[in-house]
Amino acid sequence: MAAITSANAANAIAKLVAAQAMPALLPNLVMGNLVNRDFEPVLGNTGDTVNVPIPGNMVANDVAEGGAVQAQNPSLGNAQIVLNTHVEATFQIPDVTKVLAFPALLGVYMQPAVNAVITKIEQDLLNLWSLFTANAALGATSAMDEARIDSAEKVLFDNYIPQNEPKFLVVASSSASGMRQIPRFTEMQTVGEKDVMLTAYMPGGSAGLFGKIKDFYCFRSQLVVNSTNYKNLAFHRNAIALVMRRLPQPLPGTGAIAEYGEAGNFGYRVVMSFQPGTLAQQFTVDALYGVGILRNTHLVVVQST
Repeated sequence: MAAITSANAANAIAKLVAAQAMPALLPNLVMGNLVNRDFEPVLGNTGDTVNVPIPGNMVANDVAEGGAVQAQNPSLGNAQIVLNTHVEATFQIPDVTKVLAFPALLGVYMQPAVNAVITKIEQDLLNLWSLFTANAALGATSAMDEARIDSAEKVLFDNYIPQNEPKFLVVASSSASGMRQIPRFTEMQTVGEKDVMLTAYMPGGSAGLFGKIKDFYCFRSQLVVNSTNYKNLAFHRNAIALVMRRLPQPLPGTGAIAEYGEAGNFGYRVVMSFQPGTLAQQFTVDALYGVGILRNTHLVVVQST
């Protein structure tokens, strides 16, 4: 059995911190769990461009008896997503060895850092609303109502959103309150038992999910943009891309140790280093990512108060 040394203890602590961040991170994402996530465990740098392929369109041709097929060369679309955001949250632990003895202590330090990273990602995704111009925004400065939601579903249906794939509606808290005044929205026989039927196959768990109406799985977020009114988003996952790549390891001999946490097309880095000024171990949770539009027609802004 290998002896416990300061070197392998340090590595064990860094791995423990990286592993503990993921369970705290994914269940609290709303938009981050619903959009198209592109992640590869390859190194990336701020400013890199990632090409996300978009399938081209084809048509069906009638083949006459004895006729020949018509070869098609569909143009493969391409969305260029720039890795222009390097987000971090840093904290210090005075006596880091206690983390090994009492792993629950790590949550006290980890949760605020994770929340900071989540908030930045969610804000960047929700701020994309103004770039979606293919569909006219619905609603105005009035409370959310059933007709508005129905119109949003019609817009996505008319844009050939696959009917067998889930569609999402992410709204502000006040918009959610208006939706809860719609009787059918809260009847168990139409939406199913909460956290059983609704969340059975939802991506990333049930964070923010509070019901289903008009074929939309409905989520609420405190971060929905409020510009004159709330810019709630009705969309299919292929409307938006969240692209993430690994950040490089620190230079050898600099006294820093890095481990990665990766799951569900989501990845981040945890860097541990000693800070002589405070005599504490410093941990930085950081991620490199970019957000952008995949299909402009797959999202419609639903405005409300």
